[in-house]
Amino acid sequence: MGAFTPWRGAKEVSGVAFVVAQEVPTSSSMAVPHGPAGVGQARHRMRAELRGRGLSDAVVDDAVLILSELLSNACRHGRPLGRTEIGDGDVRAAWEVDPAGRLTVEVTDGGGPTRPVPATPSVTARGGRGLNIITSLAEEWGVRDSTSGEVTVWVLVTEGHRHDDFSTRVAVPGLDFGDTFDAVDDLS
Repeated sequence: MGAFTPWRGAKEVSGVAFVVAQEVPTSSSMAVPHGPAGVGQARHRMRAELRGRGLSDAVVDDAVLILSELLSNACRHGRPLGRTEIGDGDVRAAWEVDPAGRLTVEVTDGGGPTRPVPATPSVTARGGRGLNIITSLAEEWGVRDSTSGEVTVWVLVTEGHRHDDFSTRVAVPGLDFGDTFDAVDDLS
């Protein structure tokens, strides 16, 4: 990660157009506080950067939801990076757009007592659906372990890969869930 793709825009000064080169990131990485405080900040940053890259609203919305689920899971089930106890510290969120336009989202934590696997929650359960949501939205996803004990959950998001059964259950015409969540973040 860390590559940049040049973007050229036009700037007019005194009736003369100049071509201006700007750097548009193809990848990003950030430390997110271990807990709910940083999730909104990470979503805002991801949304702005991916929109700036010209990704479709569907891919951006799916990626932001996936990032939220991964960060929530890391904070609920994993330890902060470099620490042995759950509590203060950070997890790492990263995303990258490859030359073919495929987006990879990753969240890395310090590991935990359980492995990230989809659950089968009861109808009345308050949680346990996050990885099932990710499975429905992603082309593929997986878990990578490091020798230092860190755990990275990665998700590949591509245009048009959303599973129809999921998207038709949650889609509400005229309602942009991403903007709703961002508005809630602005209140806190």
